[in-house]
Amino acid sequence: MSLAKDRNLQEDLWEDIAFPPSNLESDEPPLESDLHVRQVILLIQCLEYLWRNKNDFYATGNLTIYFSPDQIKSRDFRGPDFFVVLGTERKPRKSWVLWAEGGKYPNIIVEILSDSTAMVDRGLKKQLYQDIFRTPEYFWFHPETLEFAGFSLISGQYQPTAPNSQGLLWSQQLELYLGIHNGQLRYFTTEGEPVPTPQEVVRQAQQQAEQAQQQAADERRQRALLLEKLRERGIDPEAL
Repeated sequence: MSLAKDRNLQEDLWEDIAFPPSNLESDEPPLESDLHVRQVILLIQCLEYLWRNKNDFYATGNLTIYFSPDQIKSRDFRGPDFFVVLGTERKPRKSWVLWAEGGKYPNIIVEILSDSTAMVDRGLKKQLYQDIFRTPEYFWFHPETLEFAGFSLISGQYQPTAPNSQGLLWSQQLELYLGIHNGQLRYFTTEGEPVPTPQEVVRQAQQQAEQAQQQAADERRQRALLLEKLRERGIDPEAL
């Protein structure tokens, strides 16, 4: 067979193979309330700021995960409220498509419960994340009732994560604790301190600058008072 005929045969074979698309749009319903939206944004912003020098992770929320081409026909979508994939490129995406991402599933998933979704999140989705996704860690949090639970995949089954003395749950995947702080789900350091939001970092820097300015102003006033007292006693400060 000639090279031209062989090449034409290969092209015909490739045309017969139907590859599922990889640039699929996310198709998730809106989050239930302002509380849910703010909570998801908080988890994304804090982690992205904490890991601002890392480029090998992807953190997002309310985004469709396409794990089977059959979903495209059945529209049986499963988009977690928040998830993190480790060991991948940090870049914007329209959705998470397994066959375009080297078959990587999320390393950690967090569902933000509501009265309308809690049963699915505790049941069907938990089963999906355990049996199909094999996601190592799964957490859920209810922003109104403050219900909070976590699970780690052990021998193929989700086992409850035991809280520490502060009520925090350890995430081995993130190497951080998760816990409730001022009515929101937050990350905590290994020392048990809340990981600050970008806004909190700015406020802390402003407060530190203001405190430094105030301290410098107090020191100048004290020096001025001291010099004035020395002059009142007839002592030349320059001679000291």
